[in-house]
Formats: sequence, C-alpha cells, structure tokens
Amino acid sequence: MSHQILLPRMMEIGKGASNKVSEVLVKLNCRKPLLVTDQMMVELGYVDKIVAELAAKSTVVDVFADTVPEPTVSSIEAGVAMVRNNNYDSIIALGGGSPIDSAKAIAIVGKKGGQMRDYKFPQITDEPGLPIIAIPTTAGTGSEVTRFTIITDETTSEKMLCVGSGFMPTAALVDYSLTLSLPQRITADTGIDALTHAIEAYVSRKANLYSDAQALSAMALIAPNLRTVFADGRNEQAREAMMLGATLAGIAFSNSSVALVHGMSRPIGAAFHVPHGLSNAMLLPAVTAYSIPSAKARYAQCARAMGVATQANTDEQATALLLEELCALNADLQVPTPAEFGIDKAAFFALTTTMAEQALASGSPGNNPRIPSITEMETIYTSLWS
Repeated sequence: MSHQILLPRMMEIGKGASNKVSEVLVKLNCRKPLLVTDQMMVELGYVDKIVAELAAKSTVVDVFADTVPEPTVSSIEAGVAMVRNNNYDSIIALGGGSPIDSAKAIAIVGKKGGQMRDYKFPQITDEPGLPIIAIPTTAGTGSEVTRFTIITDETTSEKMLCVGSGFMPTAALVDYSLTLSLPQRITADTGIDALTHAIEAYVSRKANLYSDAQALSAMALIAPNLRTVFADGRNEQAREAMMLGATLAGIAFSNSSVALVHGMSRPIGAAFHVPHGLSNAMLLPAVTAYSIPSAKARYAQCARAMGVATQANTDEQATALLLEELCALNADLQVPTPAEFGIDKAAFFALTTTMAEQALASGSPGNNPRIPSITEMETIYTSLWS
C-alpha cells in the first residue's frame, strides 16, 4: 500500500536559516510579500530584521502583526482584507504556531474567498492559496511543515481543524537561534506539543513507514533535551535538537495524523483559553494510559525511542515506564492541572459532553489506536481533576 507524502517545496534548516528569506522569494519568483506575525516578533526586533533584509534587495514588504494566540476567525479578518485589497504574491509567516496557522488561513481565505468555516474538516482544501514562507520561532507546533491549520470560531467556541495540501507552506526556514529567547513556559508547552505530535503520529491508525521514521527520530531528539532547554534556554545544542525534533514531529503527524490527545485538547483550549501545548500536556498521561491496551507494542517502542526503556524491557515494562515518564515530565515542567490553571470545575464538568462531541467531530479520535465513545472521553476529561 502506498502513502502520499507532503512536504514544503523548499526547506532550510539550521542556524541562520531565517536569513534566507530574500533568496527564497527570488526562487519563487515572488516580489510583493505580506509578512504575517505578532507583536512579540515586532518587540524582539525579528520583524525589523526581515524588513531591512528585504529592503536591501529592493523588496518592500507590508506587515500584518495583529495575529493572536489561539487564532480566531475575527483575529484574521484584517489580514484577509489586506490580501483581498492588495496584489500580494506571497506571505511570509513569522512566529510560533499561532502566526503560522493565521498566515495559512489568510493565504487561503484571502485568495480563494468564502469564510473560514467553509474550509473546516471534513472539507479537504488541496487548491493552494498564496505561497507561504514559514519561519517558526518555537520548537513545538511543526506548522511550518504541516497540511493543517486550526482556527477558533468564537461564535461556537469550536477549534476548527482545516486540512489539505493547500495549507502546506511552500518553504520552511527552520532556524533554532530564533528560539533562544523563548520564555520557560512557552518552551515547555511547545516542547510537549512536539513530543505529543511524535507519539500520536507513531501510534496513529494512519501511521506508515515514512511517518514512523520521522516520529521515532523526533522522540529521540525531544525527550532527552526538553528538560535541558526548560532549565537553560541558552543551551544551543539542546535548542537545535528540539527545533529539529519539532520539525520532524510535524512532518510525521502531517503524513499520518494526530489522535485522541489533540482531539480532546482543542475543545479545552477553545472553551477555557488554555494554550494548545499545555492542554495537550494535561491530557497526555491519561490518554496514553487509556490507549496502551490497544497498541502496547507501539507505545513500548515510544518509550525506547525516548530513552526511558530499552530492548531488554518487555512491552509491559516499557509502557509502565512510559507512563511514569510522562507524569514525571509534567511535574518537572510545572504543568498545571486544570484546577491549578484556574478553570472553574463546575464550568468544566458542565462542558464535558460538548467538548467530547467537538473532539469526535474533529476526526482525530478516530485515528487513535483505541477509539473512544463520548462517555469514555467524558471520563477522561473528568479524570484530569483527580
């Protein structure tokens, strides 16, 4: 059985890769880009650096810097309007997953028209929008190499999963030096997000030999280095490993799928404004414990790839060590429980059925090795308070 593999047309990986923007624009024959980013990238000086680099090559770039964390339909409207009212031929996406996801949505809706909801899964969007040059500044989402974007419909509090090769960036410039200034909390949350991508890609019902290779390599890079970058963000060797691991994890899940953790995570983020990586972390141990009986050998191999088990361990031992490690990792990275995050328990419990229904509608739980019912997902949600 064959598997379609989708990747950006061009990738530049390593320190200084982000300096290649003007070269990539020339290769794409693009002369009028829109830079989509957020205010943090402006404050850090990354935007001015790109603007100056392009100006030196006689390229003028307009900037849309009003993307928000966990992007919503309304948050991208001004960017969509800019694309519709100007003759841009490309988009430069600079930032973490939220600016890159916003850029993908702006590129599609701005060029193709319609509303964001028109592109919600199970709709598949393979026709491209404007070409995107993605420059990630976190080691987490892998959005620079994926065929997905996630935009929240604030009228329904639903995180809409949008899928298709049209959302795949044309080029990815993966420069770990841009992550050296990341705060501890963002480092932890994005790092666990990347680890979750790799694990879910490997245990997914849509896994294949290609995605397996990327997922196992990603786990081997992320697991030994996540605590290191959390403790010492200036450690370049660990930052480089994390950045490459996050990109490989993105390639893995983009060419297989995510599964139950992501399906259940998105509604928590939409309803209670929990950052995506953090809601993944809250769920990862519980969902893994639920799922292991249906894929014990796969989860055991995850433990071995992460370095917490060896070939000498039985699968039973390895999966026990994996669960122990996921709980210890959350403790070491100071991942709060929903209660510690400040979520109201009554409000959370009142929404468990709705969140489970939204998770199921996203399609991701159907990729899990053990496919849950609504009731089982409700039980997992409520167990997060124990």
